[in-house]
Amino acid sequence: MIIVLLLIVMMLIALLLELARPELIIFLVLVTLLLLGIITPEQALSGFSNEGMITIALLFIVAGAVQKSGLIDDVMERWLEKSKTEQESKLRFFIPIAGLSAFLNNTPIVVTFTPIIKSWCEKRGIAPSKFLIPLSYVTILGGTITLMGTSTNIVVHGMLLEYGFEGFSLFTITVVGIPVTIAGMLYLFTIGNKLLPDHKGFSQRVKEDAKEYIAELRVKETFPYVNQSVKKSGLGNLNGLYLIEIIRRNERVSPVRNSTIIQAGDRLVFTGQISTMAELQSTVGLTLETGTNLELDDLKNGSIYLVEAVVSHHSSLLSKSVKQTQFRSRYDAGVIAVHRKNEKIQSKVGDIILKPGDALLLLAGEDFIKKYKPSNDFYVVSRLEPPKLLTKNKFQGLCSIGILLAMIILVSFGLLSMLKAMALAVIILLVSRMISAEEIMSNVQFHVLLIIACSLGIGTAMTKTGLAEWTAKGLMAISAPIGVVAVLTIMYLLTSVFTEFLTNSAAAAIMLPIGLELSSSLQLDPTGFAVLVAIAASASFITPIGYQTNLIVYGPGGYRFIDYIKIGTPLSFIVMVTSVTVIYFVWF
Repeated sequence: MIIVLLLIVMMLIALLLELARPELIIFLVLVTLLLLGIITPEQALSGFSNEGMITIALLFIVAGAVQKSGLIDDVMERWLEKSKTEQESKLRFFIPIAGLSAFLNNTPIVVTFTPIIKSWCEKRGIAPSKFLIPLSYVTILGGTITLMGTSTNIVVHGMLLEYGFEGFSLFTITVVGIPVTIAGMLYLFTIGNKLLPDHKGFSQRVKEDAKEYIAELRVKETFPYVNQSVKKSGLGNLNGLYLIEIIRRNERVSPVRNSTIIQAGDRLVFTGQISTMAELQSTVGLTLETGTNLELDDLKNGSIYLVEAVVSHHSSLLSKSVKQTQFRSRYDAGVIAVHRKNEKIQSKVGDIILKPGDALLLLAGEDFIKKYKPSNDFYVVSRLEPPKLLTKNKFQGLCSIGILLAMIILVSFGLLSMLKAMALAVIILLVSRMISAEEIMSNVQFHVLLIIACSLGIGTAMTKTGLAEWTAKGLMAISAPIGVVAVLTIMYLLTSVFTEFLTNSAAAAIMLPIGLELSSSLQLDPTGFAVLVAIAASASFITPIGYQTNLIVYGPGGYRFIDYIKIGTPLSFIVMVTSVTVIYFVWF
């Protein structure tokens, strides 16, 4: 029991300090428990065959098929266009979003709508920071309405089945989820709205600071490398600067390759940290052009685009400098600048160590977005002025939405379990060729599944060693004399603290065994404790790291850590009070 407790404490510290990717830390703890003989190989692997985890994998695939057509995006964009005021647009947008997130995974919803909202705000001169945190929070709130609204609900459901309980129906938690969502949205539209920061959008900041990103040098006859290649001149591999274009009389040479020949009279267009331009200005034969009218928009020709990419929490780029990642050769894109906490990092781009939530300004080719949008390295990949997709298939979109609705109806009437319904949906999508095997691989978030499966194994170790029972007795000793409401409140607070600094699924997997022990000791309905854990583990509002969607909007909204604390703390309190009150009266 002491070893399990020590391992969990060490896991928490490692996750807080971001010593490695979360799935690796949690997997390492599971392997350690297995090697020490605390759990058997069957118990360690039970999480990988858990019904909840497999259901989540299938839900990723179905949600991917629904989002692929872009039909929902189109409808929501047109619906948003009709609003006249900022407050009206929030009501028009966020109420349907809450409904959507009750039946679709939160993460793809936020990934899809972040660029749409940003573009809409910037066209109207509204700060995207007024919309993006509410977007994340509303999807979290909406996810508490049904069993399939968030992976946390399904993890708790799967664990209940493992422990021999009945599990949730599709609408078991709806009785709590609807009041929680209404209370949370009322706060976000009133007091929360006043607390939101007024930060400029990413592309607005970029355009205003264009002179920091673009410089032009003219090549004179005296330049030693006239009529020689870019590679020989050393201009293609400068620290913090990127040669993106050569203007030669009436033509533009772009992209510039190492083999491109430099001629006298060429205008070399550089982008990047222009404060390092002094190194180039001292080169014989190169003169800095002043008064140039060149703007960032001029670079958006047919072959090169300005792209914003937000570094994900699970990215392989983390804790490495831009130079160490070999970004240009790996992605065929150049990093112009890195924005963190609403500010451009003032140092050589190549030396910047990347962190989760960093917004990268990239110069990339046409296929970059298509190629890397599904990548685990980035949350949001979008053009600064998003192009309209030409490949939308409305018929397929309607069919995929129809299949999802049919499955929801079958689950609602108890004709199929959630697992069977989603498996059937995936088979129909595959047979009808609405989704390919490659798309399935890109839609399934394997890192999330690994966290869930390993967390379930750790939960098993807590139950087997008696740690869950010991913790439950400690909680009872503190709170039971005060009453059931105190027990529920302390249980909620503990789960909430875990979910802010752990992941939501890991918090649920650790706290549910404790909740079930409490229900057994107090002789109370275990479903009430399970619902409490599911809601508390999902309701992560105070930090950007607690829930994926919070981190997705972190960079694009230009937020600071303090913004989440300021807006999220009152919301967490409202959700806790609402949840505890409803659960107490419904189940106890």
